[in-house]
Amino acid sequence: MAQNVQDLPRELFSGIDRSGSVPLYSQVAQRLEQAIADGTLPAGSRLENEIALGDQLGLSRPTIRRAIQELVDKGLLVRRRGVGTQVVHGPVTRGVELTSLFEDLASSGRTPRTTILDADVRPADDAEADALGVTVGSPVLHLRRLRFADGVPLAVLDNLLPEPFLDLDRAELATDGLYSLLRARGVTMRVAKQRIGARAATPRESELLDLPPGAALLTLARTAFDDSGRAIEFGQHCYRPDLYSFEVTVVDR
Repeated sequence: MAQNVQDLPRELFSGIDRSGSVPLYSQVAQRLEQAIADGTLPAGSRLENEIALGDQLGLSRPTIRRAIQELVDKGLLVRRRGVGTQVVHGPVTRGVELTSLFEDLASSGRTPRTTILDADVRPADDAEADALGVTVGSPVLHLRRLRFADGVPLAVLDNLLPEPFLDLDRAELATDGLYSLLRARGVTMRVAKQRIGARAATPRESELLDLPPGAALLTLARTAFDDSGRAIEFGQHCYRPDLYSFEVTVVDR
């Protein structure tokens, strides 16, 4: 749940130069960015609306709107329907490694939270059986989760797991990462095949991720294998591109 509207200290905007060469919107954006960096504006806090903030500073609404957009583009602020403008820590940059989103968020000082959307056992269809290397009709666990970072919806995670993991604790899945739960059961994941892409959001994904209809999404499809070569899970995930990215190091041979 979002925090209340954050009161901004008057001194934060003292000394704004209204006749200098630096545009007013840039000065406002710089002050807000500094306030986010030093914790004056903590993650999850909300700003006043553009009109109220403009009145407070004696600046026009277009100036405030452009300043806020600067920080939205940097991933420091996010606009949410029904909530307003909310502070986030910045976009999550994830190396293309065999880690879970939960682990990446926790290790970077973010606060992950999970809502379980679906958790059901069903017979594997042709595509699901092929992805997991099981026979068609074998029972598989289907998980669909909404992952938050500091209270802001970040990703929709869709996973399939084979029969040995049908009994995964649903309550634990809401409070911990899937990979850590698998490791706790003695699973050693060695390698993964994954594909990064992009597509337009479905209406449901737009609703869950608080995005405009048809907005662009970053996608990841991954099959993880244990040290015996057995497929452990198949995931198809989508992420908000304004708050999430993958980072790859390329080496010349």
